[in-house]
Amino acid sequence: MKTKREDENMGSEEGVSKRQRLVDDSPSSSPSPPQTIGNPLVPYNDADDEEEDHRREHVNSSKGDNYGNTRIKNGYEDNNYEDDDDEGLDVQGPDQGNFRKQIEPREDCPYLDTVNRQVLDFDFERFCSVSLSNLNVYACLVCGKYYQGRGKKSHAYTHSLEAGHHVYINLQTEKVYCLPDGYEVIDPSLDDIRHVLNPRFTKDLVEQIDKNRQWSRALDGSDYLPGMVGLNNIKETDFVNVTIQSLMRVTPLRNFFLIPENYQHCKSPLVHRFGELTRKIWHPRNFKGQVSPHEFLQAVMKASKKRFRIGQQSDPVEFMAWLLNTLHVDLKTKKKKSSIIHECFQGELEVVKEIPKIFFTEKKENGDDPDAFTEGGTVRGDIVVEASKMSFLMLGLDLPPPPLFKDVMEKNIIPQVPLFNILKKFDGETVTEVVRPHAARMKYRITRLPKYLILHMERFKKNNFFIEKNPTLVNFPVKNLELKDYIPLPMPKEKERLRSKYDLVANIVHDGKPKEGSYRVFVQRKSEELWYEMQDLHVSETLPQMVALSEAYVQIYEQQHQ
Repeated sequence: MKTKREDENMGSEEGVSKRQRLVDDSPSSSPSPPQTIGNPLVPYNDADDEEEDHRREHVNSSKGDNYGNTRIKNGYEDNNYEDDDDEGLDVQGPDQGNFRKQIEPREDCPYLDTVNRQVLDFDFERFCSVSLSNLNVYACLVCGKYYQGRGKKSHAYTHSLEAGHHVYINLQTEKVYCLPDGYEVIDPSLDDIRHVLNPRFTKDLVEQIDKNRQWSRALDGSDYLPGMVGLNNIKETDFVNVTIQSLMRVTPLRNFFLIPENYQHCKSPLVHRFGELTRKIWHPRNFKGQVSPHEFLQAVMKASKKRFRIGQQSDPVEFMAWLLNTLHVDLKTKKKKSSIIHECFQGELEVVKEIPKIFFTEKKENGDDPDAFTEGGTVRGDIVVEASKMSFLMLGLDLPPPPLFKDVMEKNIIPQVPLFNILKKFDGETVTEVVRPHAARMKYRITRLPKYLILHMERFKKNNFFIEKNPTLVNFPVKNLELKDYIPLPMPKEKERLRSKYDLVANIVHDGKPKEGSYRVFVQRKSEELWYEMQDLHVSETLPQMVALSEAYVQIYEQQHQ
């Protein structure tokens, strides 16, 4: 009678080891695990160990194998197999039963002095540097690289033997292990690494953010202000950076995303990546004074189906509109149709559309029913008037055309226009001509003001040949923008007062030619009421007067509470 070992050494099909027929973490095993796995976001600070999920996947994959073998019996592993990526558990042999014995955690790990915080960077995608899998990934705390698993055939285990690096943190559970021994390390000195990996904010800390004037110090000795950190420009991603920096000044939006419990019901990767980025920007205990939005950009590319991508310049107006609408759709539930996005930015307009009656005559000649187009409208002579209400998240302002002629110095005169002049578009009387989807005269009037008013100046116009940029400067107040003095506003309800005064909190600027220029943003730090200019990694304090001298493109105004 052959022993089990002799049977496994035979080259026949009958003698193939059962273990070789299962999926493990070894890069040489067959079949190999899938290398491209979706990016599901785990629940915040999930205490469950990821290996349980990994083990369940083995169960599912083994149910239908050709040998009828069961991967786990009664909650424990079948004694015919070994788990190549277990939690440092000792697999008991056939003579010792199916039970597994966990290695005791230790508080006296001798390798903690090899941990190098200078090389740790948790801003990038959490994929194994060898297998490119995002399942069960550990970070080496000595060199900062990511490896999958920690079983005897895993990449992390191999790295620990080859490089002599022994301390690893699980990027999902935040547990720290020593390899190749496999025990868990319990030491409070590692808590700062966990805070950088997954920044945490309490409600009390969130309420104190705008009162904090204290600078933080990075590991390299540089000082930075939480919330005023630079963002890496991965490649032509300055349009994303200025949008993010602007939205970080919207206090209710920022406070909502600083506490993950507010959106733990949401399954959207974009929502969770935006929350992670928000927490990293405002975290006072970062190892470095800058943040890379790499993971957020990956979520943006996937959610937008590569409409916005790394390496391709885009318009921050289009990106901000897409981002706010997508976040709103992902956050709303069946019970609650609203979201933090609409609570902050949504206002309401009354729109009066005047359409020439000749348009309906042409429709009738084409065989269409003109009554279907005039339904709901009022006929006034040769014009059909339609009135409706619509919600908005941002308002577009038309700039006057620049002059065609040069002055005596052979230079184009850069015109200037007060913000109040172009705001008259929303006074309910000024007519705006539109040609799409058909020629019409439009009148707009604001019927409800949002808490945060987003304005964008339509500087770029596309003609048949190229894109033109309007260089007109807009003169605007940095504080105390009083809307009721320039446009009619709805009367407030009883026991309510009209809040029509706004302060500027962010101002996005475009420099250079269309498609070739760059974006920067001026933002206000509330704790000191100081202004900062931010362009990717460059952050510097500036004067309020400099904010008003720029070619404003997108502005965010905050409604005064008093």
